[in-house]
Amino acid sequence: AIPAATMQAMAELIAAIESVIALPAYQAHALAQAPAIARLPCAARGAFMGYDFHLTAVGPKLIEINTNSGGGLLNAYLLAEHGKAEQGARIRDEFVAMFREEWRLERGDAPLRRIAIVDENPAEQFLAPEFTLFRELFEEHGIAAVVCDPSELTFDGEALRHAGQPVDLVYKRLTDFALDTTASAAIRTAFEQGKVVLTPNPRAHALYADKRNLMQLSDAAALNALGVDAATRQTLLAGIPQTVAVTPEQAETFWAERKRWFFKPPAGFGSRAAYRGDKLTKRVFEEILHGGYIAQEIAPPSEHAVGEQTMKADIRCYVYNGHIQLVAARLYQGQTTNFRTPGGGFAPVFVAE
Repeated sequence: AIPAATMQAMAELIAAIESVIALPAYQAHALAQAPAIARLPCAARGAFMGYDFHLTAVGPKLIEINTNSGGGLLNAYLLAEHGKAEQGARIRDEFVAMFREEWRLERGDAPLRRIAIVDENPAEQFLAPEFTLFRELFEEHGIAAVVCDPSELTFDGEALRHAGQPVDLVYKRLTDFALDTTASAAIRTAFEQGKVVLTPNPRAHALYADKRNLMQLSDAAALNALGVDAATRQTLLAGIPQTVAVTPEQAETFWAERKRWFFKPPAGFGSRAAYRGDKLTKRVFEEILHGGYIAQEIAPPSEHAVGEQTMKADIRCYVYNGHIQLVAARLYQGQTTNFRTPGGGFAPVFVAE
């Protein structure tokens, strides 16, 4: 359970970030450093935006924003086990409505007939059970659905197809954000030609999830230059740990102050190649200096007693169009968020009355 004031602070920070991301000047900056595919016009907003927080003594701190955050549907089903079956059912309906809205934004009143839930080797993914749940959920709502690897899709110039059947919308669980791999070629071509709706899409990733955006969002001068008002600036600077570019020229300073920083690759996901400064070796530090990394001021996660163990927690807000749909925790031990801790994993979050 988290206090109502904490929930309110997270909601205010999300609203502040969304207001900046809507600014043309911010979008121009973010898209200029993104792959060309992210600059294609796109009306769909991106399903399952995940805002990840650490709850600190001085309030919630935003650690990162992810497109295609997993676990939303699993957490909606988890609510039933905690006596919140009605709430879980309402959230599941909201998720289906979100996919219908993504479709409507791109295709208007045309019927949404088939969705492909796409990830690399989906059966081997940690969240494979969630893919099955999505397929069942879509089918319950009258939308045909398939779970597949991107290489199973073909494009014939008119439609993206799976086993000969046209696919209207791809729910992209791939971490191939710019569709660069050979396996993603059919999706990429269909998307570039406007023949398939993709959510989340490369544009959403560039605007929200590129870690370099946190440098702008946590920099008072940059926010001022964008014309962000004083109250919004204050909310952002209080809630987003300072994030800066790592350059070889500043090697000595970063090494001396490494304990205050968390180092992340700009397009990273799932804590891969992310390092806490106090655990760094000189060899890894050399790689970081030349790897286009960002450094984020450490905001330690909250700790919670779970049975006999003490667990750290990341709090994830699943957001669509600025609205928080669901809040869940990921409980873990170790340097970075993981699903390997025995007894760890997802847990529902309730707002204390």
